[in-house]
Amino acid sequence: MNQTIELNEYNDLPAEIDFSKGTRGKFYHPDTKLNLPIYLDEDVQRYLAAIASRKGIPISDVANDLLKKDIAMIEAVR
Repeated sequence: MNQTIELNEYNDLPAEIDFSKGTRGKFYHPDTKLNLPIYLDEDVQRYLAAIASRKGIPISDVANDLLKKDIAMIEAVR
């Protein structure tokens, strides 16, 4: 059977997709905790990586420690 599928002009998904056999909420977990990716400027990442390397800890620990100190300073001024 040779069937032509019409694609949406904005992406390569078919214009119509049949969800009639789908299961609502199959992958929904209300208590899921997400860790958001944070993208650092190249020079900032290089600087933090050097500190992390010297201390022998992950770069995320260095970044979190610095951010926590900044938050504490901001809260102290309030």
